[in-house]
Amino acid sequence: MNALVPLLVALPLLGAAITLVFGRNTRVQVIVTVATLAAVSVIAATLLVVVDQTKPIAVMVGGWPAPFGIVLYVDRLAALLVLVSSIVLVAVLLFSVGQGAADGAEETPISIFNPSYLILAAGIFNAFIAGDLFNLYVGFEILLVASYVLITLGSTESRIRTGAVYIVVSLVSSVLFLVAIALIYAALGTVNMAQIAERIGEIPPSTQLVLHLMLVVAFGIKAAVFPMSFWLPDSYPTAPAPVTAVFAGLLTKVGVYALIRTETQLFNVSSINTLLMIVALATMVIGILGAVAQAELKRILSFTLVSHVGYMVFGLAIATPAAIGATVYYIVHHIIVQTTLFLAVGLVERRAGSTSILKVRGLMKAAPLIAVLYFVPAINLGGLPPFSGFIGKFALFQAAAQVATPLIWVLIVGGVLTSLLTLYALMRAWNLAFWRDKDETPEEQENERIAHLGSAPAADEQQERRRIPTIMTFATGGMVAVTLALTVFAGPIYGLCERIGANLLQPVHLDMLDGDEASS
Repeated sequence: MNALVPLLVALPLLGAAITLVFGRNTRVQVIVTVATLAAVSVIAATLLVVVDQTKPIAVMVGGWPAPFGIVLYVDRLAALLVLVSSIVLVAVLLFSVGQGAADGAEETPISIFNPSYLILAAGIFNAFIAGDLFNLYVGFEILLVASYVLITLGSTESRIRTGAVYIVVSLVSSVLFLVAIALIYAALGTVNMAQIAERIGEIPPSTQLVLHLMLVVAFGIKAAVFPMSFWLPDSYPTAPAPVTAVFAGLLTKVGVYALIRTETQLFNVSSINTLLMIVALATMVIGILGAVAQAELKRILSFTLVSHVGYMVFGLAIATPAAIGATVYYIVHHIIVQTTLFLAVGLVERRAGSTSILKVRGLMKAAPLIAVLYFVPAINLGGLPPFSGFIGKFALFQAAAQVATPLIWVLIVGGVLTSLLTLYALMRAWNLAFWRDKDETPEEQENERIAHLGSAPAADEQQERRRIPTIMTFATGGMVAVTLALTVFAGPIYGLCERIGANLLQPVHLDMLDGDEASS
């Protein structure tokens, strides 16, 4: 099984090289990209079964032992997130193939999209299986370089402008992360995560706190944690629909994953849990208030994305096995559901020519299938039972109630209100864009309840309606089916997440990495 681990990164990079060679043959590019990501999905599923039944796997790249060489480390958490990410990447790729086939190279130039997409995937997978901080940094930089290309595809004025903001913010985060790595190496003589965990107690608490906060801020920017989330709502909505979907589903979760490793394995002694709880509450509440104030579907979803990152930080701050397990389940749920919603909104944009809830109407009659594809993940994200959103939030609140400090009760109330406001924002969009009769005039329909949205940030100017290829609907429908599978198979999935939560709070010692495999 050890040989499979490097393939998680090597295959996407090899696939990117092949797609560059066949830059003028889009069919070959698509075949190579789909085959590569499908192969990674199979490998990730195999590794997940193995590490869940036996023990984590550590591979020393080039044969150099830790902490001198690069360690690729696959435990239950890494394998699960690689598997979920690969599934999402395949679905979004199929969506983009349909869009490219219908629109040509105008929206998503396939010759550029496919190699960039595979490089993005390689960076994501590398970040998930990195066993040292510098390799984690490399993973971030690989995915960020690819994301710079993807977010500006089409080279429109709005995409270049928001892409520039995204690039500047990402570079600031990367520089901060790199400085933190340098300081950690100067203080501890290593960047290997297992050895950092062993040596961190040797340095003064004040130094631990400085290093800890630097990493949290760097990863918090990438995860779009308030107040470092200002860049996201303006950056994501302007990108092409498939790019927005994969960014919303995966990129912030890489930052959350890095926070999980930091809090559970590197600095589990130097605690900033109270600060994280305050940040989590602010992220949930301010993010969802931003969503309620929007009049454009992509911006509504972007603000809900920020808001629901707060749930993940909340679970991480509780720092109990039950809370960490609930957080992991919620991450899996949010990756899939958020991606699905953005794909559904991409269909709305093509069918109606806009994503402004003030302009779009009558889609329930005109496109009932799209209405269903939006409605199911929307109520799931809102947390209605029995869907996975309800399961994840209920498990998180239950774990929080077991600790039951006054601040945690405030967060529970904030989490419940955030869930209700999420449902309100998404269902208001449903009522206006889908349920509102197409024949109603704005004067007849608008009232005091929605008049304030006229001044809210809305969509771009009305575009021409475009044909929706079957493969785009199929990809979105497939993701809706996956969201339902999270509910149907919630028992075994949540059981796996509980085991992840229990194991993450157990330190990984350097002697576990002496051979090709590491014990749990």
